Amino acid sequence: MIELIRTLRLRDLFLLFIGSVIGSGIFRTPGPILRQVGGSVGMALLVWIVGGVLSLLGALTYAELAASNPEAGGLYCYIRDGFGRAPAFLYGWCLFLVIASGSVAALARVFSEYFAQVIPISPIAQTFVAVVVIAIVTFVNVWGTRKSSDLQNWTTLVKAGVIVVLSVVLLSLGHHASEVVPAMGATQHGASLFSSFGLAMIAVLWAYEGWQFGTYSAGEVIDPQKAFPRAFLLGSLVLIGLYLLAIAAYLIALGPAATGVSDTIAAASVTAVLGSWAGRIVALTILVSTFSAANSVILTAPRVFYAMAHDNLFFKKLAVVHVNFRTPVFAIVALGVWSAVLVCAGQLGQFQKLIEGVIFIGWIFYGLGAAAIFPIRRANGDRLIPYRVPGYPWTPILFVLAAAAIVGNAVYLALRDPAQFQNLTAAIILFAMGLPAYLFWRKRSPA
Repeated sequence: MIELIRTLRLRDLFLLFIGSVIGSGIFRTPGPILRQVGGSVGMALLVWIVGGVLSLLGALTYAELAASNPEAGGLYCYIRDGFGRAPAFLYGWCLFLVIASGSVAALARVFSEYFAQVIPISPIAQTFVAVVVIAIVTFVNVWGTRKSSDLQNWTTLVKAGVIVVLSVVLLSLGHHASEVVPAMGATQHGASLFSSFGLAMIAVLWAYEGWQFGTYSAGEVIDPQKAFPRAFLLGSLVLIGLYLLAIAAYLIALGPAATGVSDTIAAASVTAVLGSWAGRIVALTILVSTFSAANSVILTAPRVFYAMAHDNLFFKKLAVVHVNFRTPVFAIVALGVWSAVLVCAGQLGQFQKLIEGVIFIGWIFYGLGAAAIFPIRRANGDRLIPYRVPGYPWTPILFVLAAAAIVGNAVYLALRDPAQFQNLTAAIILFAMGLPAYLFWRKRSPA
């Protein structure tokens, strides 16, 4: 049987880690997060730092799991080995129907919206552009893992480079540095500060979300025992640095007051410093950024469906590897087609918003994957593990608690907001649909 080949190097995994995380969040969310903490620059920066550290804890935990079991499917395999086939299947089921496909659809939609800012087009044409983006990244990923990874590397370098260059320009030409220090103090206290900080932390953890996708491709990484710990540690630190650099640049370009009221912070900052013509630079940057992030999902997520099919828990065709390209061709095409369907459905009413709303369920499984390190370590006994997460057991425990906070916050908001309650209901239905599906495939393959 034709198998996947190991072709991803440390450099590829490092850039994949960064490229999977940086989408459009850093260009839009710093303003709302500053508002959430009452306009306190110090609290906002602390939220970004703590969120980055929590993500680092999760990344280091997953690095041990990937190093000890460098198998295609990553997180799916950790949940399977730690807690059994049923929760692992439910994760793969949700990944296919919503988490991965919804992410690709949302990224393609954002791409088309910013494309329309550069070249004005109709809403129908925007949908067409989004579908074309999905088709391109699907084709490249079918063509070869090496080719897709090379594309990922270049697009990640471009968007990270633009963030650095724009930040340096804003820091050099901005005129509001004197306003930053007076705004460092907390404006809220006691329970109000704790609540606002917690809600802002949820938003920041969303901005850091995506790094776990790199584990899906563990079966194609060269020397994974060394590559995963190094790539995940360095990638986490670089992401924290890039985010803090960009936020500092926004603050100096606009000042804390204007930053707090902006929902398009990158465009507003560049326009304030360089003029209205420079807004297109941000639009072009987001085009590259969202394209890169969509490619990273289609590069990695189909390996989960491939692993599920190998376990006889999904369509067997998805385990087929192309004889020449050495990629899971049917798994890639299936994700691309379903993502395109979601993009088209998103044009009809509010389905796209519903898809984005239920993606929070991924954090149930991200926490479960980190928690799997405890039963997996017990199962390994005295077997030599090539890498052990530092700070064990507190490192995975803190990340599991952060994941639980995200899920708990989503449920709390759903109980207070009818629109969010629809998302919670959709998530419950998604889980309910997965149970008979699991029983169906388990019956076909009881092993």
